[in-house]
Amino acid sequence: MLKFLSIRDFVIVSSLELNFSSGFTALTGETGAGKSILIDALSLALGERGDASMVRNGCERAEVAAEFDITALADMQAWLREQELEGDDGVCLLRRVLDAGGRSRGFINGRSATLQQMREAGDRLLDIHGQHAHQSLLRPDAQRLLLDGYAGIVDAAEKVAALYRGWQTLRSRRISLSENADAVAAERELLKFQGNELQGLGFNAAEWDVLQADHARLAHAASLLETAGFGLETLSEADTACLAQLNALTARIRDGMQHDAGLGETLRMLESAQAELQEAVYALRHYQQRLDTDPQRLREQEQRIQSVMDAARKYRVAPEQLDAALQRIKARLAELGGDADLAGLEQQEKSAQQSYVAAAQALSAARKKSAGKLAREITAALQTLAMPGGSFAVALLPLAQVDGISGNAYGLEAIEFQVAANPGVPLRSMAKVASGGELSRISLAIQVAASRIASVPTLIFDEVDSGIGGRVAEIVGQLLKKLGKDYQVICVTHLPQVAATADHQWQVSKAVEGGATLSHIAVLDGEQRVEEIARMLGGVKITDTTRKHAAEMLGAAA
Repeated sequence: MLKFLSIRDFVIVSSLELNFSSGFTALTGETGAGKSILIDALSLALGERGDASMVRNGCERAEVAAEFDITALADMQAWLREQELEGDDGVCLLRRVLDAGGRSRGFINGRSATLQQMREAGDRLLDIHGQHAHQSLLRPDAQRLLLDGYAGIVDAAEKVAALYRGWQTLRSRRISLSENADAVAAERELLKFQGNELQGLGFNAAEWDVLQADHARLAHAASLLETAGFGLETLSEADTACLAQLNALTARIRDGMQHDAGLGETLRMLESAQAELQEAVYALRHYQQRLDTDPQRLREQEQRIQSVMDAARKYRVAPEQLDAALQRIKARLAELGGDADLAGLEQQEKSAQQSYVAAAQALSAARKKSAGKLAREITAALQTLAMPGGSFAVALLPLAQVDGISGNAYGLEAIEFQVAANPGVPLRSMAKVASGGELSRISLAIQVAASRIASVPTLIFDEVDSGIGGRVAEIVGQLLKKLGKDYQVICVTHLPQVAATADHQWQVSKAVEGGATLSHIAVLDGEQRVEEIARMLGGVKITDTTRKHAAEMLGAAA
């Protein structure tokens, strides 16, 4: 449950630290005092979007930190381990910093976290029911999600959606293949021909470099032989060959060393050059002997190059890319499949459809079972909310067939909440109930019913009691107090009847300090609660009679 909340420079809050207790806590105060700021701050800490307007005027940044006791939440502890965001045992600390430029950072147990991670954590820690919840409950998707959540079949619904998507993917492929069978067959035949042609060429990119080098050598063989011969003659075969003259010079230098040892370095260099030139002679002779001058082989190389170039022009690629072109042809052939693929695809589609229908039928059965239970619980709640004789139903409306197919990603039926506000009146879609007050009460009954199966320990209600009063308000307070026995319940309210039933009451107020409007929250004791309830009852002028009435309300609720 929520244990502690710290708020700094958020909207009109300068600094606020609150310790929370179990049970039902009511937040009250004058209109415009900032009662919903607490909810907004918590929402920010739990990953909701923030903007620069949330930073208190003149401040660099706003900061909200919320501490939760998760000792009893094994699922939350496992999630933190999975995300590598563990902190102290039994504690989860969420912190959000929002700067004046609108940029924000989130932290879980002191470690940087994404907004998605903060929202996932928040989904496991508390539920916030807003004062406009009845508007969202008019949407069919919200009604379906609420029923599935109440029935505990959210995972089953997600499985049905996945099966439906898989089935539709196969169906689309089968339709595309059957409608374009002739074109596919023609394309397949062309690709087979092209693939056989390229495979017959037997070419690969590595061969191209070798082929070009061999051709260049064969095409210039005569010139290369002449070059080798000239080199041999110059170095060793001519009358004035380099080696002969170098040998003579080396002999004279060696004789000269008998008279001057200083010629030793020169001799060493000449002997080295002599050895290098001799190696060059051996290399040229070897090259001359192995140089291929076969005209027939040259013609074969030229024909091979021409074949490769012709294929490259035909397939509009560079020669070295012919092998990649062949691989693309093979991949496309695999994608098109063989002649027997259509029958196989039809069988896969049929199997996928059967799997979807079986899962969807099981989902429908679970929905039908829980729909009746939810309807009875909400109908019973309506009797106490100034709607005697009112009734509520959860209708499962079969989906019409489209192209011979019934069902969609959400199952075999649409979910519709139906209401009859008075006895003898037929049930109608909740979206067609005109009275805002009736919608507000129906929404509250639904939220209370849904919250009873909540997996989170903390439930927050933000002025969900708007549009009601008198005896109904007292009943709403009793409902929230009853919820407070199993959950931590926090409710922002303007009704004294609701506030009087709370286990704890906090007063929200605002005042001008140093030219700035600031909001404060005070925890009320017994006498202070009497004064606050009296203010809520009597308005500007509070009399002893009003105070007595307030004390009686508190006593009766206790």
